[in-house]
Amino acid sequence: MDSNAANFDWNDIPLLLALAREGSMSAAGRTLGIDPSTMSRRLAAAEAALQRRLFIRDNAGYHPTEAGTVFLNYAERVLGDVKSMLVDTCSEADGVAGPVRITSIDFLFSHWLVDHMPALMECHPQLQLQLLVANQALSFTRREADFALRLARPQDDAALVMRKVGDLGFAVYGAERYADIPRDLWCDQPWLAYGEELAEMAEMRWLRDIAPLAHYPLRVSSVSTLVNACETGLGLALLPCLLGDRIGLRRLSEDVEVHREVWLLSHRDAGRIGRFQAVGNWLKEIFENDAVRLRGECRKPTPPL
Repeated sequence: MDSNAANFDWNDIPLLLALAREGSMSAAGRTLGIDPSTMSRRLAAAEAALQRRLFIRDNAGYHPTEAGTVFLNYAERVLGDVKSMLVDTCSEADGVAGPVRITSIDFLFSHWLVDHMPALMECHPQLQLQLLVANQALSFTRREADFALRLARPQDDAALVMRKVGDLGFAVYGAERYADIPRDLWCDQPWLAYGEELAEMAEMRWLRDIAPLAHYPLRVSSVSTLVNACETGLGLALLPCLLGDRIGLRRLSEDVEVHREVWLLSHRDAGRIGRFQAVGNWLKEIFENDAVRLRGECRKPTPPL
């Protein structure tokens, strides 16, 4: 190792990662509770120790150099390993107790997962589940989450273990006033849809195919709002069968219209800790037991009155 590199201060790793994420000294400093002058001084010290320029600055902020990108890739893994070491050291390896963070989209939590939690807590009363509603990917490397449920195959993450655990079915639903509308007239009905930022979702692609000239009286960003709007009679909506069948809307589809894969993501170290093993096994079991319901195959369209 170069003698200067041996002087690198490992405490600077979180600072440099924050600078890469935020792109500015002031924003990175705020996230860490450090003033910008200290951030600037620590960056200069790190670059001096490594004898490499790690960041360049332009009008848009700080950007990693090629050497900086290599450093940051390793630093992300190192920081994750340190956090894993501390978590593992401070908890009993075979104990089922303590916090477990699960991230998912909101309706899987509020309309399905919470129904199964009493049985888990009865078996492991010392668990402390933290449910994080988030559509964006959280970092397993930075230990922002322990498990995640996602409706698409995830991108690679150095700290990630992933497996497909099920399929989620979607069907067309509407309020009572739409109950007797045949499929060949769906294209003429008002549709409730997601916003343009979600235009490439499988549900939106299906909607464009079946009703390319559809009128959208309302666009939303959440499934819960979409359901509430559908209940008012504003229009038809393609909803998860898990949700639509439960709340009693009229199901117009004879078959499931769209399937979305559900993936379970976990940190690579989850298998070493008792509480993570318990929650991981529980998640796999409830997906297996509820597979038919999740796919939307347990209910046919509601006949008109």
